[in-house]
Amino acid sequence: MKTRNVTMTIILVALGHLGFFATVQAVVPPPDGGYPGGNTAEGQNALLNQTSGGYNAAIGWLSLSTLTTGTFNTGVGAGTLVLNNADHNTAVGAGALFSNVTSFGNTATGSFALFHSIASGNTADGAFALFSNTTGGNNSATGLGALQSNTEGNNNTANGNSALSDNTTGSENTATGEFALANNTIGSGNTADGRNALHNNGTGGGNTAEGAGALSNNTTGAGNIALGSDAGTGVTTASSVICIGAPGANVDNSCFIGQIFGSTSVSGVPVLVNSNGKLGTTTSSARFKDEITPMDKASDSLFALRPVAFRYKKEIDPAGTPQLGLVAEDVERVNPELVVRDKEGKPYTVRYDQVNAMLLNEFLKEHKAFLEEQRKVQKLEATLEAVDERLKEQEAKIEKVREEVEKAAPARGLASANP
Repeated sequence: MKTRNVTMTIILVALGHLGFFATVQAVVPPPDGGYPGGNTAEGQNALLNQTSGGYNAAIGWLSLSTLTTGTFNTGVGAGTLVLNNADHNTAVGAGALFSNVTSFGNTATGSFALFHSIASGNTADGAFALFSNTTGGNNSATGLGALQSNTEGNNNTANGNSALSDNTTGSENTATGEFALANNTIGSGNTADGRNALHNNGTGGGNTAEGAGALSNNTTGAGNIALGSDAGTGVTTASSVICIGAPGANVDNSCFIGQIFGSTSVSGVPVLVNSNGKLGTTTSSARFKDEITPMDKASDSLFALRPVAFRYKKEIDPAGTPQLGLVAEDVERVNPELVVRDKEGKPYTVRYDQVNAMLLNEFLKEHKAFLEEQRKVQKLEATLEAVDERLKEQEAKIEKVREEVEKAAPARGLASANP
């Protein structure tokens, strides 16, 4: 406060010096409407009751007509700052800041801007901007009818024709773009950037819409985020919905991202999300791993798993699409390390990527066993081939002996016939 008083003193001294030089170098005849104390008035009853107030400028019928001791006010236009007796207010336009009495630091530009306001720290630029404001403070409205219905809402920013035009008591909203948050009444903490963004929002709070028409159909939903033109148009009353380049749906605690489904990527890695909502990927490089050992028997637990067929509950999948997979609670009983848990530590889903690695290990084990069996079979086949060769040799020898016997048989018969 002391610093402010010092600053004001310096300003007053500077203005006094300027007044001195103006007097020394005064033109003849003197400018019309010049009054003591650095005041300027032009118009019927302008600055009518001014007493000790200084450095005010009133131009127009009844402009600053009630002011007595206020300083540094500027009213340009019929009926501007009519009831004002405070400091540092600027009103340009018929009826601007008409009802202000004791509030300071307001700026109103445009016919009937801040017409009803009696609060401080408001800025209105545009006809009927902040027209109905009474006690709401620190609001900024730029555009025809911006924040025109606001009465008690604080710390709102509206930039665009009819932006936040229906807001009454909602606070800390930011609307940029024609009709952005136009129907908002008591919703607070919303941010709308783009024509018609959050257009129909009435009581929903904490929403963020970036893009023309983003979240334009939302009425009571809270904590929603929409990025992109017309993103989130499928959300009306749901809360905590994220829509990025997609219309989304009226489903609480959901996320929709456009331009992914149906778009093929020939290389890359799967994206995972943890219970804290963090997106990321896994890596297979040895650079990021410790204690690398063979899986060996760690995959034996696969044989205790129970694959099932099922359908998700209606609230998850109204279509009831048939599904195949595992039940997390069943897997937890077999191998707790194969389960992903939610924030409360309850089983949520199965680490299917780990199951796939275990399946690969079992496949390789079976493949190794198969190769060993193949080796044994090949060895046995080689042995059998050797035996077969020996049998063939034996058969050949037997055949030779048989032939010799048959040749010898007639000679023995002849010898026995001639003794």
